[in-house]
Amino acid sequence: MGFINGMFGNASTVSKASAEEELASILIEGESVDAAFKLVRDLIVFTKKRLILVDKQGLTGKKTEYQSIPYKSISRFSIETAGRFDLDSELNIWISGTELPAVSKQFKKDDSIYDIQKVLAAVCM
Repeated sequence: MGFINGMFGNASTVSKASAEEELASILIEGESVDAAFKLVRDLIVFTKKRLILVDKQGLTGKKTEYQSIPYKSISRFSIETAGRFDLDSELNIWISGTELPAVSKQFKKDDSIYDIQKVLAAVCM
C-alpha cells in the first residue's frame, strides 16, 4: 500500500532502519533517524539535530539532492489541509531571514500531513 500511496502523492511512514540505511553516507556519527516519511520518491527525515529533505531527480532517481536544515534555522512552518474541492494539502517551512518558504511540499488528501506537523512542532519548540 505504501507504493500506491506514494504514486498518488500521499506520504507514507518509512521505518527508521530503512531511512538510516538510505542515508548512511549523509548521517553523522551518532546521528539517528527519529521519524521518516516518503512522498513519491522523496523523503522527509527528522533526526535529533536536523531536518533532511531527500529529492530524487530524473527518470531513474539516481541524481539526488540532500537538503539539510538545522531545527534552529526554522523560523516557522505551516500546513494547509485539503478541502472538499481543493484536494491538495501543503507543507511550508520558512528559514530565518527568508520572506518566502524555503520548503514547499504538496500532498494529496491524506492525514500524514498532521503527523509531519506534530514532529515539526515537537522539534522546533
